[in-house]
Amino acid sequence: MPTAIIADDERLMRDQLRLRLGQAWPGLEIIGEAKNGDEAIELVEQLKPDFAFLDIRMPGKTGMEAAQVIGSKTHIVFVTAYDTHAVEAFERGAVDYVLKPPEHERLLVTVERLKTHLNKPALDVNSSVTAMLSQLAEKITAKPTYLQWIQASIGQDLRMIPVEEILFFRSDEKYTCVQTAKYEALIRKPVRDLAEELDPSLFWQIHRATLVNVNAIEGVTRDIRGRHLVLIKGKSDKLEVSRSFLHLFKQM
Repeated sequence: MPTAIIADDERLMRDQLRLRLGQAWPGLEIIGEAKNGDEAIELVEQLKPDFAFLDIRMPGKTGMEAAQVIGSKTHIVFVTAYDTHAVEAFERGAVDYVLKPPEHERLLVTVERLKTHLNKPALDVNSSVTAMLSQLAEKITAKPTYLQWIQASIGQDLRMIPVEEILFFRSDEKYTCVQTAKYEALIRKPVRDLAEELDPSLFWQIHRATLVNVNAIEGVTRDIRGRHLVLIKGKSDKLEVSRSFLHLFKQM
């Protein structure tokens, strides 16, 4: 039975990848999980898996750095959220890749590729892929990286929500509401932290407790008290704009 390890610092992403791999390749046994590149290196040394699924960005050693240490000890599959530069780099055929969040159809392609490499020597990442990895790292570093999805709770369930589907975030003392067109979810991260992690060209902070997706803005109105309120497409919600953020709407 072919074996693999998964390395990702996000538990939910490890769980999702394990589940999706189980659906795409029931015969593949996941024999270990790591939270960072250092743990991944140790698992490869100890367990000698056929494949290692490595997240590019992890604390400590990154997936790219771990791959260079692992060398030809196992077949490497990178897991990444960067669907532009990553695809361009990995499609050269040196190694395969999986985009976050993992999709069934794309994993089927990966599985077929991995099956063809199962009985072949693993690629020596040190000698063959170092230049490609360095080029990719430069591109990723040059461009600020922002959250691509939000892990949020709906009742007892956890859901991965792509940020572009979120209409707005609104915080109270304990939770932050994540509002999409179809449902509302909750997270514990405050707006002040989200504002630093989300793309400022996509999400505007309009109040100390509110972030809004610019593509969800229907318009701006005033109430009888003179407050500026943002209207949301397809929703009855009206989000108050603080005076310090009114300059964002001068162009509208």
